[in-house]
Amino acid sequence: QVQLVESGGGLVQPGGSLRLSCVASGFTFSNYAMTWVRQAPGKGLEWVSNINTGGGNTDYADSVKGRFTVSRDNAKNTLYLQMNSLKPEDTAVYYCAPRNYRYWGQGTQVTVSS
Repeated sequence: QVQLVESGGGLVQPGGSLRLSCVASGFTFSNYAMTWVRQAPGKGLEWVSNINTGGGNTDYADSVKGRFTVSRDNAKNTLYLQMNSLKPEDTAVYYCAPRNYRYWGQGTQVTVSS
């Protein structure tokens, strides 16, 4: 039974920070490169970040580069997204998935507003 459970979202003021988590189960997490994507209200999916299996290689969308950091703890089957210097345009539902997008969780809502 594959599960991906995102958490850590919430309401934050512009310039603030949040740390998202994604706990995986039902597959061999350490064998999969992972990705974060997001969906803003009324808009399509936007890729945010990738991380390789060991965590040593990462990529970011231009819109978040320098502000977000993706990491993973394979011993805990957990993927993270540290989000700093948040902007209103970061408001979205954030999802984690393996790079092949085979599995999805329910996402976690991030709202950046004054």
